[in-house]
Amino acid sequence: MGRLTGGDPSLLRRINSAVVLHALRGAESPTLTDLTRITGLSRPTVEGVMEGLLEAGLVVESMPDGGEARRQGRPARRFRFRAEAGHLLGIEIGPHRVSALLSELDGRIVGAGSREVSETACADDRLEKVRMMVADVLRRTGVARSSLRAVGVGSPGIVEADGTVRLGTALPDWTGLALGERLRRSFRCPVLVENDANAAAVAEHWKGAATESDDIVFVLAGLSPGAGSLIGGRLHRGYGGAAGEIGALHLLGREATPERLLSTTDRPLDPLDEAAVAAVFAEARRGDARAQAAVERYIQRLVHDVAALVLALDPELVVVGGWAAGLDGVLEPLRRELARYCLRPPRVTLSLLGEAAVATGALRLALDQVEEQLFAVEGTVTARS
Repeated sequence: MGRLTGGDPSLLRRINSAVVLHALRGAESPTLTDLTRITGLSRPTVEGVMEGLLEAGLVVESMPDGGEARRQGRPARRFRFRAEAGHLLGIEIGPHRVSALLSELDGRIVGAGSREVSETACADDRLEKVRMMVADVLRRTGVARSSLRAVGVGSPGIVEADGTVRLGTALPDWTGLALGERLRRSFRCPVLVENDANAAAVAEHWKGAATESDDIVFVLAGLSPGAGSLIGGRLHRGYGGAAGEIGALHLLGREATPERLLSTTDRPLDPLDEAAVAAVFAEARRGDARAQAAVERYIQRLVHDVAALVLALDPELVVVGGWAAGLDGVLEPLRRELARYCLRPPRVTLSLLGEAAVATGALRLALDQVEEQLFAVEGTVTARS
């Protein structure tokens, strides 16, 4: 795309281009007169900006319909933002699968894919699965790799600003992995890596259960739960990216790890063995007393973990996602216990995005990156300070 603002590097030119692009994206095939009225810029300024945007391929002239042509003779020129001028990719890397969403520059999804991966796979094998999946999505959609303008990635672990996983116990070989650097070898565009729970929180705020709330906590439930939070509409990572690691609260002296709490035997569950976890909940629904007691212990611990975050942040809304989102009876105990422990209990709801939450949030990361360039946006939801 070259210079996204059409060639003139001056700050004023960039601001004017951003204003016109905003107007184009929000209007339906506006004319130059429309854009002058909407933006408040002079006609010559709008004309000059449009020349640059047309040259950059970000804007195209749209054809008038026949009725307009018959009514007005020679119709005014109309334009539209070319969302298809580039593409964005959102990737989730998880213990059991990798997935991706592909969109145009307006965030409209045009492709998706996923691949299963073993929880024991090493980092090299897991990243190879990612590359194969991405290649397949691009091939099936007919999108050239060179068309990608930004890639967002959601991954378990504490993630530093450069995409390095400082601590990642959920995946083999993940702690210390230069994930951002490794993935940038496959793309000629910015690659942004974020913690998976943070990405999911952003997704729910963008397209899910939290679109009307700016102060939210998203709980990625599991044997080692994590959480992401937005404060005032901005993603809160903490000083070192470790905000929301509620799965570590058992280190404060709790008597048992979550893997032991949910076990119906003397042996703790494997944190990555989702099938074993699902079996315990299934047995509880069938009335097995030991399984019911295990589920009750787990939910009580989850409530305490979430309550600690709610007391600290006072969110308007708590969204529960991850595999626990499909469990019967999670919401009522959570609401009831939060009402006991919290001075102002938040609303509690399930994720609307389900398994797509992390990849959707990763896509939003990529969209924010491009909007910062295209529209001179500062202070986006996912921007790093």
